[in-house]
Amino acid sequence: MFVVAQLGARMHYAVPRILAGAGALERLYTDLYAPRALRSVLRIPSRLAPSGLRRWLGRVPGGVPEDRIASFPGMGFEYYWRQRRAKSPGELTATHLWGGREFCRRILHCGLGDAQAVYTFNSAGLEVLTHARACGILTVMEQTIAPAGIEDMLLQAEQADHPAWESPRGDDSYRGDFQERERMEWETADSIICGSEFVRDGIRASGGPFERCCVVPYGTRATAVAPRRGFDRGPLRVLTVGAVGLRKGAPYILAAARTLKGRAEFRIAGQIGVTGYARALLSQHVTLVGAVPRSEIQSHYEWADVFLLPSVCEGSATVCYEALAAGLPVVTTPNAGSGGARWDRWVCCPDSFFRRDC
Repeated sequence: MFVVAQLGARMHYAVPRILAGAGALERLYTDLYAPRALRSVLRIPSRLAPSGLRRWLGRVPGGVPEDRIASFPGMGFEYYWRQRRAKSPGELTATHLWGGREFCRRILHCGLGDAQAVYTFNSAGLEVLTHARACGILTVMEQTIAPAGIEDMLLQAEQADHPAWESPRGDDSYRGDFQERERMEWETADSIICGSEFVRDGIRASGGPFERCCVVPYGTRATAVAPRRGFDRGPLRVLTVGAVGLRKGAPYILAAARTLKGRAEFRIAGQIGVTGYARALLSQHVTLVGAVPRSEIQSHYEWADVFLLPSVCEGSATVCYEALAAGLPVVTTPNAGSGGARWDRWVCCPDSFFRRDC
């Protein structure tokens, strides 16, 4: 029996749902989710509800019995509020560190019950893993994105190439603590689940226990495939789902939109995290929808002819699998961790992990 410690709604609660379906879930610990009773009371038309409320009501651990769920809503709201108030990368990293430690503290206060194994996620499970190992309980953690050091290296290179796209990251005195917490989780885990070879190679390049890594690509629930329109009925429709920023490759979406001007329509559904200058550039060629609740994503897949995600750093991008399930061809990068073809800009190297071929 597993205890799953999941801060946030990663992979739409796929891990606890799978374990519950197999009769192997002792308890799901999480911060915020939308209980059935709350969803029944707050039946607000989606067009009228604030986006934050819509996202909260979309946190539904489908397939997980509610008597197996323990949540910490007070801590969850405080964590959300701290993230919103963070005024610098350092403050945001400090908030993530606080969130992971406080989450683990509350879990250990409640206890692990009759669990024979624990399953945690990167940066939010160290204390639970440490306690479980001391008790002789199997420890499993999932690295959902490339290690922080690899992510930082790639984003620094992107910011150097596109300096006006995002606010300068500035000094982050907490980043070293975050990376150390990540490394300690690897060392404490009996098994490390990686969503892609990109993530596993990142752990190896960071000096982590590569031999304890197991690659398990992500997936998504199959959905009904909408009938595709013929390409002779207008411009090609190109969709991206994800935050608008350097990590998701926003400058490369703009470059493609400029090249295909008049022949293709581009749309991005996701929170906008670029400067006003970059937003103005994008808006000339790309429709920026903004943040979209999970319940409304399917309509965007149905609109599109092609899905594009030129991501610089991911773990295993769920949106690529969702697009494939919706019947869309996908253009992506190996860094998206979704089985994409090699992207010319980023080339794997055995000696330096990545080099940039321009």
